[in-house]
Amino acid sequence: MTRPALLVMDLQIAMVGRVEDPHYVRRVAGAIDAARGAGIPVIYVVVGFRPGHPEVSPANKAFGAIPPPAFTTADPGAAIHPDVAPLADDVVITKRRVSAFTGSDLDVVLRATGVDRLVLTGIATSGVVLSTLRQAADLDYRLTVLADGCYDPDPEVHRVLTEKVFPRQADVVDVEDWISGPG
Repeated sequence: MTRPALLVMDLQIAMVGRVEDPHYVRRVAGAIDAARGAGIPVIYVVVGFRPGHPEVSPANKAFGAIPPPAFTTADPGAAIHPDVAPLADDVVITKRRVSAFTGSDLDVVLRATGVDRLVLTGIATSGVVLSTLRQAADLDYRLTVLADGCYDPDPEVHRVLTEKVFPRQADVVDVEDWISGPG
């Protein structure tokens, strides 16, 4: 039996503020509503650091350039965007790297709740979505990517990933198609 969960990854205010698609957040909100309506757990994944970023090596090109206090509890931009905010009983996972699994307890939470299929949304397609998909596939999760529930600042990179790379390890569908039969 398959037990899916919808992962809403990096939809934090600072990241959503860079999204150029005015309908993106609304589409993800629709996927969240559909998941809840179907009894599918919604799990939020956010990037977060302690004050002073002790988890970040200066050698890390991606995170080493992030100035403190970005993505700490003192940073209002680190909050999940209010249009897709979690409910009180939703799980919020804090990660320390690009993949939703790295530096987090995501795998523990998924296995404890019997989840074996992940439905991925997030910012950016070439960041958290790609890294999480690859690691989840290696951990034997079944995968679905909501293509238009993912966003990348480079439309060509998004296209190549969703049309050519992701289908090797995941079902790739649009939010509207998934809503018609979530799971």
